[in-house]
Parts: sequence; C-alpha cells; structure tokens
Amino acid sequence: MRAAVDRRRLWVMKRALVVVGIVLLTVLPCVSQNVSEAIVKVYTVFNEPDYYNPWQMEGPQAATGSGCIIEGGRILTSAHVVADQVFLQVKRAGQAKRYTATVEIVAHDTDLAILTVQDQAFFQGSEPLQVGELPQLRDRVVVYGFPKGGEELAITEGVVSRVEHQYYTHSQEYLLSCQIDAAINPGSSGGPVIKDGMIVGVSFQAGRGENIGYMVAAPLIRRFLQDVEDGAYHGIPGIGISWQTMENPDLRSRYGMSEGQTGILVNSVFPDSPAQGILQVGDVILAIDATDLESDGTIEFRPGERTSFSHRIQTKFIGDTIDLRILRDGAPSLVSLLLTKTLNDMRLVPNAQYDVLPRYYIVGGLVFEPLTLNLLKIWGSSWFTDAPDHLLGYYFRGEPTEDRTEVVVLVRLLGDEVNIGYQGYLYEVLSEVNGVRIKDLSSLVQAIESNTGPYHIFLTEAGKKVVLDRERAEESEERIIRNYRIPSS
Repeated sequence: MRAAVDRRRLWVMKRALVVVGIVLLTVLPCVSQNVSEAIVKVYTVFNEPDYYNPWQMEGPQAATGSGCIIEGGRILTSAHVVADQVFLQVKRAGQAKRYTATVEIVAHDTDLAILTVQDQAFFQGSEPLQVGELPQLRDRVVVYGFPKGGEELAITEGVVSRVEHQYYTHSQEYLLSCQIDAAINPGSSGGPVIKDGMIVGVSFQAGRGENIGYMVAAPLIRRFLQDVEDGAYHGIPGIGISWQTMENPDLRSRYGMSEGQTGILVNSVFPDSPAQGILQVGDVILAIDATDLESDGTIEFRPGERTSFSHRIQTKFIGDTIDLRILRDGAPSLVSLLLTKTLNDMRLVPNAQYDVLPRYYIVGGLVFEPLTLNLLKIWGSSWFTDAPDHLLGYYFRGEPTEDRTEVVVLVRLLGDEVNIGYQGYLYEVLSEVNGVRIKDLSSLVQAIESNTGPYHIFLTEAGKKVVLDRERAEESEERIIRNYRIPSS
C-alpha cells in the first residue's frame, strides 16, 4: 500500500515538473521576445569641432549604438551615441528598414538622450519598456544591444557586482553607477539592462578588465525622465565647494567635533555658487537632508551600502533646496541652500562639451581659447599624461575665484610679420592684458577692444610678455583671416 502511494506521489511530482517546464518554455521566450521588439540600433553621423583649429570641424564620421523604446513614442539611448550628431537613423531589432530620427533632449552629464521618429510606423508592434528600481547586489540582469561585428541583436547576462559612484567616461562626472560582469562592447552602449522585463540601467562604458561593464543606474534614468517633462533638461546640481575627509582624530578635534560626530570639512566656497554667503571655509558638514555623513565623505544610501555624499545632492533638481546640518566654530546649526547651478557651471575648467562650438578670439594672429577638457584632449587618448603639466594642474586642481572663472590659453600662433618672435609661447596662460586681470575670455576681448594706447601688452602666468603694436595688429586682422581661410576672428 505504501509503495503504491509513493509511486502516486512520484507521478504527481513528475507531472508538476513537466507543467512548470512547459510554462517556462512558453512564458520566458515571450517576455524576452517582447523586450527584443523594443530594442533599437542607432546609426549616427557626427562631426566634432577641432579645438586646435577652433574655427573648423574634424570632418564627418560614422558610429553605431543601441537604445530602446520607452513611453511616449521615444527612444532612450546614451548621450555619447548621438553627441555632435548631424544625421541619425534607427531600426528595430529583427527588422531591416531604417528610419530617420532626431535628438529630442540630451543630458551629457548623465550620458542619456531621448530620440524621436516622425514616422509612427517605426513603433508598430512594439511595447514600450518601463523603468524599474535600482537592482540589488548579485541580481542577475540581461544586457541588450548591437555590438560591432554583426547586425543582429546580442543578448548577454550578467550579475550586479557593485553599486557606487564612478567617473562617467563621456562627461567625467562622478555619479552613481552599477558595475556588472557582462562586457559592454562598442555598439552596445545605450542599450537597456533588463531585470524582470524592466529597465534597471543603460549600458554606457566598458570597465578595465574582461567581462566588466557599467550602466547608468535606474535612479538617474528616472531623474532624467522627470527633469525633461517640461521639454528641457536642466542638469545635475551641485553646491559649489571643495572639501576634504575628516578621518584623522586630531583634525576632527581641531574643528570642535565631539567623539561621535562625523562629517567633511569645507576648504573653499566657489563664487556665484549656491554655497556662497551661506557656507564658510572651516565649516563641517555633518548631514545632508537628515542623512549623516561619514568622515570619509560617504553616506548609507541603502542598508549596508555606501556611496558618495553627493548622491543626496544629485537626486535633486535645479530650483530645489537642500538642508545641511553644519558645525561652525564648534556650534551646530542648520542651513538651507537653493540649488541654482549645475556641476559643470562651477568648474574653473569645464569637463567635456558636446553639441557646441569652441569659443575663440584672434588678435594679431594670436589665437586664444578658454581651457576645457576638449582642448586637453587634442593631446590624444593619453592627454592626462601628455598635455602640458601646468594645463593639467588647472584641470585637476584649479578652482574658480572672484577674479578668474576661466583659464584663457594661447592655443595657436598664425604666423605673420606682426607676431614674429612669439612662436615659442604656445599654451601659455594669460594673466593680464593691457593691465587688466583676465577673468575669462570676455574680459580679454574687452581689454583689447577698449584699448586706445599704442600697444597691446599681454602678460602670462609664467611672467612672459607679448607686445603688439595696436595699429599694426588691427591692420593685420583682415590679412590673417584671409590667408588662413578663417571665417571670423
């Protein structure tokens, strides 16, 4: 009798396993197929400015990337896939026809963009993907994209191995990111990372080592989509300070911190920033919006997980306020900052710029530009070691001040009889022109065009002088731009 019962149980278990297997075979491919129908290949023709010859372009080039269809008849992709684009086409996975697309909104700081297609036939038969939540460590995710080497959709799996702040290659901003053990190959960038049928990330860069990739984290994607609801992107805010960790007990004691207090030390407050007039050098920031800061500059953003304190600021929007609990001269207080500036707005040397032309000014054949990361990159992929040390110093360590908000550099010398003898002064940083402190490129233009004396006198940070006869320099302008085929000085 017992043997009969056991055989009956075994038969029921086998039948249940068969039913489960059938369900898995029918349901899972359906889910995968629905996702696949929303995956898009992006074909880009782009033309980048030449920062060494800022009046001209590098010339058109072609690249491909990936994306996915989201609500509102839109395509979500990476900003670097469409940066400096002049022509875009897209096609759906499993289809052959390409459709012309346009960039609706781009967020270069978070490396995200939205594309639109006028021809609604492109979207027929697809279901838009929804944005999910930030995955947990060790969650399995699926990466969709079109890596180079083929035309068809590639689907790979990986595990979330790290969630923390990373420097984004495209923008060099320090933002929340997820590391996964699935390779992000050229062409895959912009493709969605999927968990349970929902977008939990957007592939954006390869990691150092095999089978390592990074994705824009879901909270940043949701923040981006919320930011652009009014039709414009306003950017990631910052508060405008430089700071240091306070892990040393003597340092904490010097600034009046008690045994249990932790925080970071304010070293400088940038001009025209949200912190100006509210925070002071020597303040200790103890908490942001009631979230305690550790003395290494991190906060707990999920139980048992930490990342940079800037995450609390970066979840906000331009126009929001943020509360800081600070310690000043040993006394605690609460202050509020109105977030009015983006991260890049408050840098002495801006990070990479896209979809804009370089600013420059030519006088007497001397070509001046503000120092930017784009300019540093004319030294190639190893710019961080090959560019001149003094320029790298301004990029990595420079801070804006009341009398300098841009670093103006002598980039080129267009040879002419008016500037003989100054060929060795390239990449010098301007300090003064005609006795006027150079705050930015506009102050250089003003110092030249308002000068009525006999000479233009340039003083560099290294103490070198360049002297041009003012009338001869003015007379040379038309000749120089004609000889070098430059549209305007």
